[in-house]
Order: sequence, then structure tokens, then C-alpha cells
Amino acid sequence: MIPAIRGTHDILPGDVEKWQFVERLARELCERYGYVEIRTPIIEREELFAKGTGESTDIVQKEMYTFTDKGGERVTLRPEATPSMVRSYIEHNLEHTMPAAKLYAMGPMFRYERPQKGRYRQFHQLDIEAFGMQDPAVDAEVIDLAWSLITGLGIPQAELVINSVGCATCRPVFQKALLDALGDNLGNLCGDCQRRSVTNPLRIYDCKVPADQPIIDALPHSIDYLCESCATHFTGVKTHLDAIGIIWRQSHRLVRGLDYYTRTTFEVLGQTLGAQNALLGGGRYDGLVKQLGGADKTGIGFAAGMERLVLALPESAPIAAPGRAFVVAIGEDGRAAAWQLIRELRQAGLPAQMELEARGVRAQMKRADRLATRVTLIVGGDELARGEVTLRDMARGEQRAVARDAVVTAVRELL
Repeated sequence: MIPAIRGTHDILPGDVEKWQFVERLARELCERYGYVEIRTPIIEREELFAKGTGESTDIVQKEMYTFTDKGGERVTLRPEATPSMVRSYIEHNLEHTMPAAKLYAMGPMFRYERPQKGRYRQFHQLDIEAFGMQDPAVDAEVIDLAWSLITGLGIPQAELVINSVGCATCRPVFQKALLDALGDNLGNLCGDCQRRSVTNPLRIYDCKVPADQPIIDALPHSIDYLCESCATHFTGVKTHLDAIGIIWRQSHRLVRGLDYYTRTTFEVLGQTLGAQNALLGGGRYDGLVKQLGGADKTGIGFAAGMERLVLALPESAPIAAPGRAFVVAIGEDGRAAAWQLIRELRQAGLPAQMELEARGVRAQMKRADRLATRVTLIVGGDELARGEVTLRDMARGEQRAVARDAVVTAVRELL
């Protein structure tokens, strides 16, 4: 046997229904909030993520699946969706055709990480992006969409955490204050923190090393160094969230792991997933479109980990399998009639199956039971002579004769 690659996983029947439930709700919410779907390639040029995600990030430094293709070009399996979304937004002039573009996408991403619960090397994300709008109400709407996804899935004990990391005007002031406050303690931090102090000092707040936490807890907070514009924007975001009744907690430790974030950052944390507790996260990236060669357009969005959303689903989530009809054929005449009937059902938009190999009635009924069939239709010589079909309601254990020309209507009512 050739097993799956480490860090990848098959989504099997029994679990795939949970995925479909999450995906269905995500699409419904996106459409409700005015977002339209976009589908970008899984493979992109390496420079897109080096420039977009950030040279200093762990993703670019350690985790990307990058190789030289047969044409000599350096290409990467996308580790996240935002740079691809921005690239497509620029390349196809969506800034002109969609002045206030609101886009969403779902699909696989790839990062070379240590596999653990809720974290895989091939994983899946729902990605939401809104371009060209800078009012704090937009931040609040994006967060509202994210929170509506979590509550719509029925995920319990979730928590919304927000922060502001400032902009190109005020962030350098904060970074200097941060490094000044570290002083001689910098040498006592882990190697990653010492590296981040040079590449992106805010990432020090992402450190999970226990011995580093007392030092990090004593560092200054970004919101105390916001310029007037950023402070006003962040106040506006919180005011809008309060107005619609979304409860939030402010955390100075929330800086996110990507270089492009500005101003608002946010995460929704779950309480049932252990260490990997972030269900989704995002924020503003107002300079990224320009950085990747487009107009000076603002941007904000979030990514939700599909694996983690599925893991966090409560047992009570309404993930019922779709109702099915199963046609049981008795004898060769019954098989011919069953073929006609099953095609009628399918053409009418109803899910229906039959045993394709000739088997006895008992084996066919057992097959119908294993498929959790909602309604079984029995076709044989007696039924054909009467112009009827025997319909068995499997949930209620009731059976009745139905006129042949009324079968589709009867099945639709039960399904």
C-alpha cells in the first residue's frame, strides 16, 4: 500500500457531510453580505508570497512548498490566499470594474509544518477580502461576517479578540519603544524572538516559549502609540461592534503573523481545540495592493481554517445526510421497470439508487438499510400488473401502494 503523504488527510464519507455543512453556510453568508466568489490558482510565482506575505514571516522563511519548474521558474504552492486574491484583483483590473470589491474563496493551502490536531501540511481555508473601503464600518462588517459564521455553525464558547497595530506613521514609533523597553532582556529571549527583533519586532508578541512570557508581558502596548488617525479608526471599529451587540476582548498580544497587517487585527478563538485554538483571523492590509503593483487601495479580510471549524462543530450541528430513495427490483421485469423509475426520479432532481448487480430482495433491502435510505420503492410482477409501486417509509416502518404515475410526487413529499 502507498499511504497518503504525512500532513495530508482524506475527507471520508461520514466526515465530508460536516465539510459540506460548513461550506454551505459559508457560501450562504458570503452571498448574504454581498461577497462574490473568486477562484485563483493553487500554484503561483514564489515572489508573490515573498513580497506579499513577507520575507520575515515563518511562512516564507520555513514553510513554503517552493520548487523550480521545468521551465526554470520558481513557483510555490500557495501557503495562504490573500496575496493571490490581491494579485488577481490587480491583474484583472477589478479596481475599475468593482470599485468596492468584496470577494471570497475556498480551497487548499500548503505549508510545511509539524502536523498536529487541526494543523496539516495541506489544509483548507475560507478567505474573505474587501478592497477599496477604509471606513471603520467596513472592519466591523467583516468581523460581523466572521462572527456570524461561528455562531451560525453553533460553535460554543468562542471569543472575539481585537487589537490595532497602527500604520506606517505610528508603528515605527511603537517599534522603537518596544526595542528600547526590551533593552538587555533581548538576549534572554529565544532565538526566534531575537531574529524577529530585527525583521519585525511586533512578532515578538507571537512567541509561545514559556520562559519568554514574563519579559513580553512587561512590554508596551501598540494602542498606546497609535497616531490620531489610527486611534480614531480603532475607536470607530469598537463603537460599530458595540452597536450591533458583538462582544469583544482587546488584547495587545494580538499582532498576527504576517507582515502586511495594518490597523485592525482580530481573531476568533475556540475553547475546545487545545493549543491550536484560532478558528479564524484577519485584519487590515491597507498598503498591500500598492506594494504588489496596484493602485493605492485599502484592503481588509480574514481566513478561517476549515479543518478547525469542522473539529469545533458541536454534536448537535444539523448535519443530516440527504434523504435518498432506493429502488428494489423483483425479477427481470422488475429490473427493467426499476431502471425506468430510477431515471425518472433522478431527472426530477431526487437522489435515488438501485442495486446494479442482480440480487435477491433480501440483499437489496439490506443494501437500502446500509445506505440509510429514507424511502424504498419495490417493483415486481405483482406491482407491474396493478400499475403500482410499493412504497416503504423506512423511518416510520410503514408501507403502502402508490400509483405508478404518482411515485415521483410521493417520494418528493417524503424526501
